[in-house]
Amino acid sequence: MERKSLEVESMNHQKLSSAVYDGSVTAVDSVKEDVQETKVVYRGWKVMPFIIGNETFEKLGIIGTLSNLLVYLTSVFNMKSVTAATIINAFAGTVNFGTFVAAFLCDTYFGRYKTLTVAVLACFLGSLAILLTAAVPQLHPAPCGTASSCSGPSGGQIAFLLMGLGILVVGAGGIRPCNLAFGADQFNPKSGSGKRGIDSFFNWYFFTFTFAQILSLTVVVYVQSNVSWTIGLTIPVVLMFLASVIFFAGAKLYVKIEASGSPLASIAHVITAAIKKHGLKSVEQPWLNLYNYYPSKHANAKLKYTEQFRFLDKAAILTPEDKLDADGKPVNPWNLCTMQQVEEVKCIMRVLPIWFASSIYYLTIAQQMTYPVFQALQSDRRLGSGGFMIPAATYVVFLMTGMTLFIIFYDRVLVPTLKRITGIETGITLLQRIGAGIFFALLSLIISGFVEEHRRTSALTKPTLGLAPRKGEISSMSAMWLIPQLVLAGIADAFGAIGQMEFYYKQFPENMRSFAGSIFYVGAGVSSYISSFLITTVHRMTQNSAGGNWLAEDLNKGRLDYFYFLLAGILAVNFAYFLVMARWYRYKGSDDEETSYETSGDIIKEQDKNKV
Repeated sequence: MERKSLEVESMNHQKLSSAVYDGSVTAVDSVKEDVQETKVVYRGWKVMPFIIGNETFEKLGIIGTLSNLLVYLTSVFNMKSVTAATIINAFAGTVNFGTFVAAFLCDTYFGRYKTLTVAVLACFLGSLAILLTAAVPQLHPAPCGTASSCSGPSGGQIAFLLMGLGILVVGAGGIRPCNLAFGADQFNPKSGSGKRGIDSFFNWYFFTFTFAQILSLTVVVYVQSNVSWTIGLTIPVVLMFLASVIFFAGAKLYVKIEASGSPLASIAHVITAAIKKHGLKSVEQPWLNLYNYYPSKHANAKLKYTEQFRFLDKAAILTPEDKLDADGKPVNPWNLCTMQQVEEVKCIMRVLPIWFASSIYYLTIAQQMTYPVFQALQSDRRLGSGGFMIPAATYVVFLMTGMTLFIIFYDRVLVPTLKRITGIETGITLLQRIGAGIFFALLSLIISGFVEEHRRTSALTKPTLGLAPRKGEISSMSAMWLIPQLVLAGIADAFGAIGQMEFYYKQFPENMRSFAGSIFYVGAGVSSYISSFLITTVHRMTQNSAGGNWLAEDLNKGRLDYFYFLLAGILAVNFAYFLVMARWYRYKGSDDEETSYETSGDIIKEQDKNKV
């Protein structure tokens, strides 16, 4: 590393000396800027303890606060299960949509480090507010003595609870789109080791994420359910404080990329110019005849022309009315855009159909994080002969366990094996990875339906004796039968979620990496709202039907299995749609197949020079 630094410093000194000898002020300024750029030190894995450490403790804290929230709202705030599930889905959707706002502010004004600073502190304050709702008796309703004396929360109690959740929206909304991209910023994207580091970082980032979820869903949930809600919600607050300390401890070591202005403005320019020039005749050989100015300091890799969405090409047709400044830039960017700008918008538009399919896929994860908890409550949760009861919310840990173990298997075994077979560096393409996730999600829903059918039949014919029913008879079926559907959902997430994050990060323009992180969570947010809509609609349409309410408070009186099969049908149609869109898709930088991810246009520039 020292030898390389000396060579770079020597080269820059030679350039600077040559520029001074030529008497070129412009050349001197340019070389000075090059020297400043070489001062960026990519520490890669050396700085990961701060970033992944912060991520681990932050996820331990926020998941520890939210993972058992369904039980908390029904048992402490005396809410009905449908109301609690709707609130949680709405909260999850709002958090995920909040990532889009945070990504805009991050990429346009503040940069990732400043955004993360505010978000980390907000997560701490939000988890503290949720703790107060349990610790202060006046902030939650009185415990239910009998059914007749059970009262719900007051308006003030609901307001304070929503305030805490609102602060968590700010915190989680800022961390989710920025933390992953901020970690990837620490690797040199122009070196081979840096690119490999980015690829591996995505897998290990999600590994720590799921590891934190496992601890939260076991240790923290157990304390909350069996010891004390106050103590159980204090643990996340302490963990969030540790996350803040770890994050700020590495402040002087991070690569901090400043905001480069609103990428949305460029998108608006292209769309507006294309509309204004819609009447123009398309040019022949657009890769040669479109206006192809490429600024020397452009943040994004240079892109070659692609055939898809040709109606946008008209934004880059140079007419006699279009004026250029001394540098060759359009005087009015609302009338004329460059081919580079058009291709960047095409990149985004190509991603959107894949994003839509991926959003529908996440319906599976949304349901497997909620209704299996209710299934567990009405199943035999005893472990062994000692009478130990596994908390219902803890069963979701099997989803995380399946994901965590499969990530290790995928990164260390499956990728090297598939690489030898396919010749692709990542084993399979990103779209193949997402498609595999959708397939496993579909399989998870089908198995969920059959397991619930068995659980309900057992509860109606052979209820478990010795267990006090909470909302209906307890099935003699062991809750361990829920594990297969949860593990399959975890494998689906290992394929689908990580594949999506890497796909968006690599296929979006480089100056939109925070947006690339946010679009995943926006998709999950859309899924959460669709999930809430489906739950509410199915509940309303079936509550007075002859067959009974599918989503009744007592699952034994409902038909949750029908609801699972309904979701499986939706996902099957979505899978077919995804296959069509995946076949149509063209990866960034290639018309035919996925190519290596370049973060600089230097290679393309050199090829263009050779052609001339």
